[in-house]
Amino acid sequence: MIMSGRQRRPRRLYGARWKAALLSPAILTVVIASLAFSTPREIAFSRLLPAAPALAAAMWPVLPTLLLGAFCLAVMVSLSFFYTDLGMPYTAAAIVLVTLAAGYASHVRIKREEALFHVRLVADAAQQVLLRPLPSRISHIELGALYLAAQEQARIGGDFYEVADTPYGVRLLIGDVRGKGLSAVGAASALISCFRENAYDQPDLKGITRRLETSIIRYTAAFPAQELPEHFATALLVEIPHHGTAVRILNCGHPAPLLVHAGQTRVLEPSTPSPPLNLAALVGDHYQVDTVPFGPGDHLLLYTDGVTETRDRDGAFFPLPDWMRHNGPAAPRDLLDRLHQDLLRYSGGRLDDDIAALAVTCPDRQGQEVAA
Repeated sequence: MIMSGRQRRPRRLYGARWKAALLSPAILTVVIASLAFSTPREIAFSRLLPAAPALAAAMWPVLPTLLLGAFCLAVMVSLSFFYTDLGMPYTAAAIVLVTLAAGYASHVRIKREEALFHVRLVADAAQQVLLRPLPSRISHIELGALYLAAQEQARIGGDFYEVADTPYGVRLLIGDVRGKGLSAVGAASALISCFRENAYDQPDLKGITRRLETSIIRYTAAFPAQELPEHFATALLVEIPHHGTAVRILNCGHPAPLLVHAGQTRVLEPSTPSPPLNLAALVGDHYQVDTVPFGPGDHLLLYTDGVTETRDRDGAFFPLPDWMRHNGPAAPRDLLDRLHQDLLRYSGGRLDDDIAALAVTCPDRQGQEVAA
């Protein structure tokens, strides 16, 4: 399920398997006690009882862990009435010491989990600012957004996107900052803020791109070189006029978008490559805007390279153009739902890079009139 324009990985801590894992310390205790009572005393399964509270420390709160240790001690005392030569004082002492250590370990684990929970709350708030929720419809187009972090604990990364309904049309931005960690997130935030401000004022995509170039240069220059590595970013800007049957695209070294037009899927490679952001000083700031047909019933998919660089077990890349052709026309939300599930299935449930995608559809007006 895609929520608020971003996808969070579903938690896998529910269901029968997780419940069985929670019960495993109790199950282990019952198994050891049963074996200790039913097997010859020479085997001495009772010496394994300290393992139960040790296991409980990894998943139980402090009090249940201590109670389980007390139960194991009671089991050991009960065994001593039937078998007098089990070394009960030594095993009992081991149970007590392990239980106390397990209780402390459980306390430390819970404190760390609480700290991690608060850190994730802060990360969620930062994500709401950086990648704010997108509406399902802007002006005359329908859209959907997808964001997947490569690490399950992460909430935000160097991939970014934004959409603005401006007097010049609906403008979209998607990009990928080359780099890792908080510095990449900071660069992405600077670019998004710049786009949000200039998308409404600049009359063309070239003007927006030059402002983005200036923004990332200033961001990089604001920090000493030893504290922040120099970043560059690939970016794709799209402008869909409110009236007309064409779309304008400016590609700054970014993966080419996919267009479904008249039932045919095309990879929209730029006619002339434009430099990635923060590299214009090296290769020149020559930006090329391409215009392609885009009208009712057409679909556009923008994405970062995390999609096409997803690999299967044999190392083969995800065949996105073929996937798009086989899936056919679909609403943006449904299309991204399928993409998310197929990427996880293709990669075996593990992603090696962050993923962002925007799906845009120009609804078929005739189909809407018939439905109405």
